[in-house]
Amino acid sequence: MIIDSFILRGDKVVLVPYKPEHVLTYHSWMEDETLRQLTASEQLTLDEEYEMQKKWRLDEDKLTFIILARQLVSCTCTDQEDIAKLPMVGDVNLFLKGTPPNLQTNLKVPRNAAEDDEEEEEFEAELEIMIAEPAYRRHGLAYEAIQLMISYVTSPSASSVSQEHTSSYPPQLPIPRSSLVVRISESNISSIKLFERVGFMIVKRVEVFGEVEMRWTDRN
Repeated sequence: MIIDSFILRGDKVVLVPYKPEHVLTYHSWMEDETLRQLTASEQLTLDEEYEMQKKWRLDEDKLTFIILARQLVSCTCTDQEDIAKLPMVGDVNLFLKGTPPNLQTNLKVPRNAAEDDEEEEEFEAELEIMIAEPAYRRHGLAYEAIQLMISYVTSPSASSVSQEHTSSYPPQLPIPRSSLVVRISESNISSIKLFERVGFMIVKRVEVFGEVEMRWTDRN
């Protein structure tokens, strides 16, 4: 999804679109084997990382924001120059799969018998977050970044905001919170506790991948 100028502001973080100027820092993070394992990422060359940034910017089934830290930095964050001074500390992503419920009834097209026999893919929106800079972990940045992302993608105003700031309207937004899912290594206890705090609960354990699957709940 192309979101060039849209910015999400919180008390501790500012979320900005992933742009070429972020690639060098992001690439340096991904040189760390531990981070690659935690994020299930492949090691890429710098040129490949720039190509990946372009791809992620254009793909309508992905939404990526870079996390900038306001904490410990004096910033009104009212203009691009101030925001550019903030330290880059991580990223938050959303991966969309299937047709959202709000479009399934609007996309009624003739189908042949073979298509009728195929089971429609369940729609889901998978969240991922990474605080790559150790000095900024355990300060509540990830918690706020996830809340900002969820509020944005599930808000009824998301479609109009996206349409204003993109060259093509991303019809996936807004999405129902019931479609949110997280898959985390079962050994990553801190991330599991983080998403439980946000409002997710473990619904499945995938032993073959050593992962837990978490879904949004309305208990909060």
